[in-house]
Order: sequence, then structure tokens, then C-alpha cells
Amino acid sequence: MPTRTARTAWNGDLETGEGQVELSSSKLGTYDVSFPKRAAEEANGFTSPEELLAAANSACYAMQFSAILAGAGATIEALDVKADVTLGPDPRGGFHLSGILLTVRGEVTGIDAAGFTKAAEEAKAGCPLSKALTGVEITLDAQLEA
Repeated sequence: MPTRTARTAWNGDLETGEGQVELSSSKLGTYDVSFPKRAAEEANGFTSPEELLAAANSACYAMQFSAILAGAGATIEALDVKADVTLGPDPRGGFHLSGILLTVRGEVTGIDAAGFTKAAEEAKAGCPLSKALTGVEITLDAQLEA
């Protein structure tokens, strides 16, 4: 299996510095990062490790979920997966990821709501990124749509 690479170039200290995250493997782009923007409610054109993790987790989960649904004989018309990754103060000092909420809505035939929910939970447990993030509480909101 391949290794994917990203790199960050950083200038300055935490409070006033800024950096650029480069998606090196795909060459899809370079994105600005800064701690003040990371900790602010509005990102204003800057990304953050949490947003990049949310993108990775939602994509990984969607792939895992589609594999489990197909394995159960279901036909996937559409899956809409959103990951909300929250940064919060760590009681031991500094910051930590205080939670991840995966929200999935699916248009899927050949499976009932209970089977959809069961498959959604299996995907949460089996997604490689969810496995890597065992120190973070991941909650799931899954609904099969008509």
C-alpha cells in the first residue's frame, strides 16, 4: 500500500507565526495555517489540522461504509458524510481533540433502517482513521433517507 505525504513550512512562534500545508503526494494545493485562525470561530481562508483531519475522516468513513453496505447486498445511490472535529482545552494543559461527530445520510436500497445503522456502526469501528483516533470520542448520527 502507498504512503501519502504532506508537509508544513512554518515561520514564527505559535501566537504570531503562520505556515503553509502542502499536499505533497497529490500536488492538489498548498493551504495557509495559523494558530490564531485555528483557535478562532471563523477560519477566514486558513485551514487547520482539525479541518484536514475532518476531511480525511469523512472520506475514509464513506469508503468503509460503502464497502460494508455493498457487502450486505445494498445498492448505494448516495452517501453524504460530514465529520465535525472539535478542538478544546485539555484539562491537563494545552489543547486536545474533544470529539468527532460523524453525520451520515444515505440513499440506499436493499437494506432497512436497522441494517443501515448497524452497517454505519461497523464502518465507524472499521475505518482506518477511526482506528487511529482511539483516544478521541467519535459519535455517530446515521439516517437512511427515503
